[in-house]
Amino acid sequence: MNFYTHETYGERVAGVYDDWYAEHNPQMIDTLAGFGGDGRALELGIGTGRIALPLTAKGVEVHGIDAAESMISQLRAKPGGEKITITTGNFAEVPVEGTFALVYIVFNTFFALSSQEEQVQCFRNVAAHLDAGGCFVLEAFVPDLNRFTGGQVNWATKVTADEVQLDVGQHDAATQRVVSQKVVITDGNVRLYPVQIRYCWPSELDLMAQIAALRLRERWSNWKREPFTSESGQHISIYERS
Repeated sequence: MNFYTHETYGERVAGVYDDWYAEHNPQMIDTLAGFGGDGRALELGIGTGRIALPLTAKGVEVHGIDAAESMISQLRAKPGGEKITITTGNFAEVPVEGTFALVYIVFNTFFALSSQEEQVQCFRNVAAHLDAGGCFVLEAFVPDLNRFTGGQVNWATKVTADEVQLDVGQHDAATQRVVSQKVVITDGNVRLYPVQIRYCWPSELDLMAQIAALRLRERWSNWKREPFTSESGQHISIYERS
């Protein structure tokens, strides 16, 4: 595949996404519901509603943005999907009206924005859509460059009698970009699921927040609110208007 756009990943994985990622963290839902309170919440990269639907069930008015029509169709077909207002588009632009008590993006989805400029744009547009006292919650991995050997990663993530799943990718340290494929091989069939990301460290995210007139309120290593340390493999960062 030579042409990769904002909707490519979602369009390719929509049919299998809920099989791969069926579960959600109840502590995540409770925490997001607490931040949302009685106000509106906006999910960037809402996908199939894996997080939005249980959050809606908590009584939060959830809105969402996604670039992939196939993912949105999966969401709309689910019970409760009709309660969620969904906008099709690039979530970096935050193409919605009004402000929100909570804007959130989870599961490393922020890194789907392919350049630093676009990531900064996202922070600025989120800031413009926050209520006074509202917050932006971002969940992402902490980059680990040790996973790359010679600028590549090649992992077998699943091997059974019927199926093999491989994660293969190339890493460009200069741009902090990873171009990868999940390869699913079954008897007589090979499926490719392309993924392209631009990762960044928490300190870079904090600088993006400052550019957008936001500041870091809290940072945890998980949804249990355990402290973030140099050993943490992921972070949940909560930003507010400065």
